[in-house]
This record gives sequence, structure tokens and C-alpha cells, in this order.
Amino acid sequence: MSYEMIALVMFASMMVLLFSGQRVFGAIGFVAVIAALLLWGERGGFDIAFAQTIKVMRWYPLLTVPMFVFMGYIMSESGIANDLYRMFHVWMGGISGGLAIGTIGLMVLISAMNGLSVAGMAIGATIALPELLRRGYDKRMVTGVVQAGSSLGILVPPSVVLVLYAMIARQPVGQLWLAGVVPGLMMAVMFVIYIAVRCKINPALGPVLSEQERDIPVAEKYRLLWAGLLPLVIFFAMMVPFVKGWTSLVESSAIGAIAAFFAAVIKGRMTWQVFDTSLKNTLGITCMFMWIILAALAFGAVFDGLGAVKAIESLFTEKLGLSPWMILILMQLSFIAMGTFLDDTAMLVIVAPLYIPLVGSLGFDLIWYGVLYTITTQVAYMTPPFGYNLFLMRAMSPPEITLSDIYRSIIPFVLVMVLALTLVMVFPQIALWLPETVYGK
Repeated sequence: MSYEMIALVMFASMMVLLFSGQRVFGAIGFVAVIAALLLWGERGGFDIAFAQTIKVMRWYPLLTVPMFVFMGYIMSESGIANDLYRMFHVWMGGISGGLAIGTIGLMVLISAMNGLSVAGMAIGATIALPELLRRGYDKRMVTGVVQAGSSLGILVPPSVVLVLYAMIARQPVGQLWLAGVVPGLMMAVMFVIYIAVRCKINPALGPVLSEQERDIPVAEKYRLLWAGLLPLVIFFAMMVPFVKGWTSLVESSAIGAIAAFFAAVIKGRMTWQVFDTSLKNTLGITCMFMWIILAALAFGAVFDGLGAVKAIESLFTEKLGLSPWMILILMQLSFIAMGTFLDDTAMLVIVAPLYIPLVGSLGFDLIWYGVLYTITTQVAYMTPPFGYNLFLMRAMSPPEITLSDIYRSIIPFVLVMVLALTLVMVFPQIALWLPETVYGK
């Protein structure tokens, strides 16, 4: 059997296991280890798995994952996220569509606290969505707002998905985070512009709050402003020392976790239940990411040994005669197809062993491609009919919001995201300007 056929069998076996309902890390790791055992015998097979385990354990930046996840859970479980939404409610309620715009702002700050899209989805669906519906906002528009805003969690730093990409692509996490800042904020601004224009054309979609609700003393407004901006203060306290070079990435993540903990203590919200829930959730997510990284590295090691990347590159460039940009676009389209049944992490670890080396060999910047991958997966798991986020939203939304409403709500936001993706592809400096400026490259 040729190496190309072995690689195809491996990929097909993995997809069968995934469709059968197996866990992502189990399916990928199982195929990798079995293939290694069959190809190189018992010693070679176990050596590959063991070597990748040691690589994971020695990768120091991986310590940032539990720190950032813990920080996000502390701030959400202690109710600091509620303060955020209350701030946007008071300060933006007098604008047509103001609460929907405020929800996008909430999602940006939640992303800066947590780095996971699921956290933004949960907070948006439980805090923002009921308030928006109660105040007469159009249910389809606000459902799309929550989904689109939550997608920023895997692009705005500290993105946990970009940490995983950095591990697999062997790229600096700090540069990837900085590369995600401008595209993430650009996308958030594009969402805000869409909401503002649509509500200007049809004010009934986002009615202004009544005078009674906006009649709040000035002192109370500024108190809410400080309470709502507290997460932003914690974010800058964590990121500024890192960008300035005063602390390492891991040290900065520890600063963020400690700052969030003491913020909850000072506000009198650090109960044993909050601490226990945050710790357990952090442990669960961290272990999941470590297993996924281990499985992806083992799978990639087998692919490297087979020379599958060179074979695929030869197929695209020599036999099919495709240009590098055509190959890149096909890769992005494959992500959108996989997003109908997989989440962002699963998509990355399945195709990373093939795509990342191929992208590098085609002459593209891997930092820039990390941002492209992230935006594409955002689009992928919000695209009907089987987008991952669509069913997650259905599980969290109230009964009056149907699956049809969710499908229709996301279409304009997906088009905005596709426009953002196109801009980053055509103008790579949107992603590369900040890391090049900070790191002097």
C-alpha cells in the first residue's frame, strides 16, 4: 500500500470514528497510535505517542490555558459579567438598537476575559437575550447578535484556540494573539455598524428604552461604568506587562487569574460555590485541551513520517496545477464544510497535520493563516444547516425562538464575517501590523 493510500485510510478511519460519536481526542489519538504500531512496530508506535506526551508536558506556554479559563469562569460565576451588561444597559439604552450594540461590546469584553466562544454564548443567551426580548427587540436580530458576538471569543486574545494553533503550528502565542486583535475589533465594529444601520432604517427592530428606565442618577451611572469596566482594567493589567516585555506569557496569565480572583473577593462575591464551580470547570476544559493537543501531535507525527504533506502538495501544485491562492481558498471551503458537524478545536486538530505545513510550503505566513483559520471556523460553525453554534443556541434560547428563527438570524452576520475574512485575505497587514510593530519585525 502506498503512503498516500495509508494517509487516506487514516483520515477516513478518523472520520468514521467521529461520526460514530467518539470523543475527538479519542478518535484522533486511537488512529494515530494504531497506524504507528502497524507501520513501525511496537517500539516505534509507543515511542511516537510517548514523545508527543513529553512534548506536551514540556510546552511551558500551555500553562496559560488553565489560567485564562479560570479567570473567565471566576468573572462569569461571580456575576461580574452581569455588571458589564448593566453598564451597557444604562449607557446605551437611549440609542436605537443600543442594547444590541451593547451586547456586542459585552461579548468583546467577555472574550478578553475567557478566550472561549462557548462562554460568550452562555452569558449572552442567559443575560442579554432575555433582556433584549423583554424590551421588544426583534427576536431574529438579537439571536444573531448573541451568536455573532460570541464567535469573537476564539479571535480576541486571550484566545485558547490560538494557543492550540500555536502548539501545533510551532508559532509564538504572543504574536498570534496580537494578530487577532485588529481583525477581532474590526469584526466587532462591522457588527455594530450593521446593527446601527439596520435599526436606523427600521427602529422597531431595536426600540429606545423608556425615559423611566433611563432616569438614573449620574452618580449611579458612573458607579456602573466603573463596575462594568473592571474586566477591562484586569485585561490591561494582564496584557500591558506582557506586551512591554516585563513579564512572560505565563506570568501575565497568572496576573489575570489572580486579579480576577481578588476582584471577586473585593466585591464580596467570592463564595465557596463560585470558587468550586470555577475550579472544576477549569480542570475539565484544561484536561480536554491537553488530550486534544496530545492526539493532534501524535497524528501529525505519523503524517510527517509518511510524507503525506509533500504528496498532497505535489497533487495540488504539479498534478492539478492549482495556484497557491486557489489551494488556500479550497482549504477555507473545507473548513466551512467540516463546520457543519465539528467545533473549531476538532477542525483544527483534524486538518492541522496537513494544512499547516502545506500553507508554509506555499509561502504564506503562518501567523496570518492562524487568523484566517480562526475567522473561517467562526463562519463554519454558524452556517446552516448544521452549524455547531446553531444547535448550541437552540439549546440555550427560550421556547419562542425556533430553529428557523436561529437559521434566518445568522445570515446577515455570516455575510459580515465573510467580508471581514476577505479583507484579511486581501490585506494581510490587518492581522500582521500589530505583531510586527510590537515585536519589531
